[in-house]
Amino acid sequence: MSTTVIKKNQFKERVWDWADRLEARVTSITMRPMKTKWASYSTTGRLTFDAFLPELGEALQDYVIVHELLHSHVPNHGKLWKSLMRAHLGDYERLEENLKKIAHRSLSVPGKIE
Repeated sequence: MSTTVIKKNQFKERVWDWADRLEARVTSITMRPMKTKWASYSTTGRLTFDAFLPELGEALQDYVIVHELLHSHVPNHGKLWKSLMRAHLGDYERLEENLKKIAHRSLSVPGKIE
């Protein structure tokens, strides 16, 4: 099994673990190259992540995973969402800034999270 496949599978396991912790509804996890964002979450529970995410450190992976999974409970980025991010990840703003720096270094990596 290739290193890429192993990393992808490990990443998906992290997603399932976080989904259990956050009691988030997840019906599927898909990975594909994304140009303008790191991930998306549909109201049907479908998660799509950028294929580059498994190459990042676990803290940055967790940021994107938790960011999206919280949308199963909170549809926007308001005070409640921010409080939940802080409760689960601590200084999540620092992680967000690190992701932005990574995105600016490479045109092949998405630059924003929605």
